[in-house]
Amino acid sequence: MGILPFTSSTPFTMGIELELQLVNRRNYNLATDALDLLAWIEPRKLQDQIKLEITQGMIELNSGIHTRVDDLLAELKDLRSALLRGAQRLNIDVAGGGAHPFQSWSEQRITPSERFHHIHRRYGYLAKTFTVFGQHIHIGVANGDDALYLTHGFSRFVPHFIALSAASPFYQGVDTAFDSSRSNVVRAFPLAGTVPVLTKWSEFERYYDELMQLGIIGSMKDFYWDIRPKPEYGTVEIRVCDTPLTLEHAALLGCYAQLLARWLLTERPITIDEDFYLLYQYNRFEASRYGLDGEIAQQSSDKTSAKQSIYVSILNRLQDLKRYAQNDADLQALKKLRHMAYERLNDATWLRDTYKQRGSLNDVMRLSSELWMKHSSSPCFH
Repeated sequence: MGILPFTSSTPFTMGIELELQLVNRRNYNLATDALDLLAWIEPRKLQDQIKLEITQGMIELNSGIHTRVDDLLAELKDLRSALLRGAQRLNIDVAGGGAHPFQSWSEQRITPSERFHHIHRRYGYLAKTFTVFGQHIHIGVANGDDALYLTHGFSRFVPHFIALSAASPFYQGVDTAFDSSRSNVVRAFPLAGTVPVLTKWSEFERYYDELMQLGIIGSMKDFYWDIRPKPEYGTVEIRVCDTPLTLEHAALLGCYAQLLARWLLTERPITIDEDFYLLYQYNRFEASRYGLDGEIAQQSSDKTSAKQSIYVSILNRLQDLKRYAQNDADLQALKKLRHMAYERLNDATWLRDTYKQRGSLNDVMRLSSELWMKHSSSPCFH
């Protein structure tokens, strides 16, 4: 057995994690009730799927493993109901979004946990600034070699996931001019970025062991990469998405990842070489800054480069993925994603428009929480 054995799982299954905001009903700032909320979750077995996060204004919701997007959404609704029953007892609300628009990081409280206190000691103020909210998408793979190929393959579509999920234009009380300000917070960690250009799991094991021997990492959790393999789960994890404002939006992103994985692992269309990540940082910035209106640089096989609008790139890919749809739910998801891309609408658009109408970030947060708690459909469709 290798240093870091990879647990095989059923290919193309999916699951998601959602980091959610807990807000008080007085001024809609972040609450500090995560510990009390967890204690009120019923039935008790759901506490395995609703978990604490690094600061006490956050809670994490974890889905099970699914093959269909409609089943995923149905489970998310059940988890939301359990979460809201507990929140009601504490007189707090729950919201999506990638960042709270006006909370102060210095006021946040670290959740009592050996790991969270270690992160605080290790990274200082970065731990509290990590009070941002992301959606993580897990896709099942058969083995470690496939996991590395999919990790690299997904990286080409990081601008798509950032632009489609962007929901953090406001941060620390100001409009950042970014559609996803959360992306910049995550990049501050020293082990953020991209996985090394390795294609064999045995190579990755050697890399992992070297960092372990140097004391740089203690486990896979210490890698804050945008996309990372999760050998203990048998998945590849996409970590660049802001938490959307609604459950349906989150499920659509999971479906997009699933269909991309089918295409990538079936056709192996991407060649991984030493220049693979040459344009990655630029393209990632464009998506974070401009969302669906950004432009990505693409390099062809003959090494010539050109730019393409992110929304056009998404539309082209969605059209091609139709042949990998396996049911009506997949086709409906592709249709809704196409609408978002074609109209260039994401949650950042809704948040900015709501602020223009209301003139108050407190109101933005109140309406955002109502949206998450009462609706499944994305505001992009309203």
